[in-house]
Amino acid sequence: MESAIPAVNFGLTDDFSLGVEEELLLVDRTEHTLDHGAVEILERMSVPEGEGGIQPDYYAAMIELSAPICSDPAEAIAYLNALRTGARVAGATTIGAGLHPTGAFGDVIPYPAPRYRLIADEMRGLQARTPTCALHVHVGMPDEGAAIRAFNGLREHLPLLQALAANSPFWHGRDSGLATARAQVFRALPRSEIPVAFDSFDEYAESVTALTTAGELPDYTYLWWDVRPHPVLGTIEVRAMDAQSSLRSVTGLVALVHALARRAAEEHGPWERREVLMESSFRAARDGLGATIWHDGMMRPVPEVARAAIKLARPYARELGSDGALEEIERLLVEGNGAMRQRVACAHGGLPAVLDFLVRETSQQYRPVEPHRAHSR
Repeated sequence: MESAIPAVNFGLTDDFSLGVEEELLLVDRTEHTLDHGAVEILERMSVPEGEGGIQPDYYAAMIELSAPICSDPAEAIAYLNALRTGARVAGATTIGAGLHPTGAFGDVIPYPAPRYRLIADEMRGLQARTPTCALHVHVGMPDEGAAIRAFNGLREHLPLLQALAANSPFWHGRDSGLATARAQVFRALPRSEIPVAFDSFDEYAESVTALTTAGELPDYTYLWWDVRPHPVLGTIEVRAMDAQSSLRSVTGLVALVHALARRAAEEHGPWERREVLMESSFRAARDGLGATIWHDGMMRPVPEVARAAIKLARPYARELGSDGALEEIERLLVEGNGAMRQRVACAHGGLPAVLDFLVRETSQQYRPVEPHRAHSR
């Protein structure tokens, strides 16, 4: 079988460098309904050199903003802030959420590009339901061994990250009863799961080659796992989180992933079973910050798991220059995640108020405090 991994580039960037991608929905300026105008917005956008990029994604009602390779969350968020501003200057009104709260079932237009035509042909009705948007975090890895260790270790934090980032309680104009309906909508696609742990990079590569061959897939980027090695970019990519309206929340989530990835690169197991993590993933998606999930041998409430993760992450965050950004996770635990804030808005003014809230928060400027990087841990 021909390898599905065209290149392995771990170690080509600074160790534990950072990349962040956020998918945002395009909406009408006044009614805040889905706007399928990505082609026009992308034609009008001009991104200064070195300031990341804006790309299309599967749906014509969404855009993807990506920071360039950064050293810390503050730098990445500054780029995203500039890109959000650039999109507004180009005429876009955007919302950061896992799903559009009132988007009609089937209100979908694929973006006209070969990759997305292939996905549409394969997924059919599964992709023709409603656009889904996520926050993706890449962390550069020094070598293949560190990448697989980080991959294995980050799997165990995915339910927590999903609960913290839950930001899609409404779908098709009604409350789904879930904190992140996006997670469950996306689960219907093949290869959208928490994968098993691997003993080595070679075992991972063999598994990926077998899977892409069996599915007749072009390459490993068609494996939409919640976390995956990205050998071409030389990173580990966490994909389990809803898109966020608040850049403050993005800052905290990115800082937590960054530090946990740095820590996990040193871990050697043992690793939790996939089926246990998948069950906790569903509970996190359903109940968000109110969930209890399996952690450290027993069921624990998400806030307790979150504070344990912050404690684990803090020394590594200090080394990476992002320990201050972890305070945004503490704030989120007190003030509520996106799902909770959307429901508060709905209680005060119905779904129009939810849409107004999302547009307003997505357009707000946020400038994190510049980090102080420690010389050693």
